[in-house]
Amino acid sequence: MTSTLDTAHLQEWIGREEVAVDHLTPALAERFHATLSLPGEAPRDGEVAPRLIHFCLCQPVAPMDALGEDGHPARGGFLPPVPLPRRMWAGSDIAFSGELLVGDVVTRRSVVSEVTAKEGRTGALCFVTVDHEISGSAGIVAQDRQTIVYRALDAASPAREPEPAATGASTVAVSPTAPLLFRYSALTFNGHRIHYDHPYATSVEKYPGLVVHGPLQATMLLHLAATLGGKGAPDRFSFRSTSTLFDTEGFFLHAGHVADGELRLWTARSGGPVAMQAQAFWS
Repeated sequence: MTSTLDTAHLQEWIGREEVAVDHLTPALAERFHATLSLPGEAPRDGEVAPRLIHFCLCQPVAPMDALGEDGHPARGGFLPPVPLPRRMWAGSDIAFSGELLVGDVVTRRSVVSEVTAKEGRTGALCFVTVDHEISGSAGIVAQDRQTIVYRALDAASPAREPEPAATGASTVAVSPTAPLLFRYSALTFNGHRIHYDHPYATSVEKYPGLVVHGPLQATMLLHLAATLGGKGAPDRFSFRSTSTLFDTEGFFLHAGHVADGELRLWTARSGGPVAMQAQAFWS
């Protein structure tokens, strides 16, 4: 129940700011390019870096004794200490105004902008919105409004089975192997155990398998959009997670048709519901 959440206390975190600095090295660009199986050669020093590589930069670096059971840094600090065990990246809305270059010193300025508690069909939910400003050698290159959702473990079953996702005009098959999920966790310095620790994911958080990262799906969709849009990478990209994908089954990237500078994209397993929905926009 949302009544168990001290929303007023959690909202004291609104306005908290954090600044982190990182180096976009050629090695990171090469590893990102290889993990995502991007076409062509990996960018070299001074060249344009792949979009959404900023998800791999400026991540929190907590000592081992400061990690929670789930592998994330313990609650509190920059983010509010929401007392719900499941924490997921619910989505982002990203406006691009430039490009990061390989070799850039990258700065991420982050501000907690909203904390909202709700009672959902599956129980108590808490949404935390963080506004990230990403800067490189060319100044501000992206503004990323990220939403994190927290919820209880003992979620009720859906009232009805969701409808299967439609098939896109363009589709790409993806095999979410354990090495892929582990490598993406390593790239993003993400210690969340649901992505690489099968006993923890299945026994503690009660998932049927390892969880496919939302940002990984989003990155795949953005790069698919860049190949279909006719104008390169989009100027704005938004995505929202609606259900979960696991390593137990392959899934597909789907895309519709570009119309008036907009493209709708989504992920889904075969015969399953939409897992992530996204939109790409070109000016």
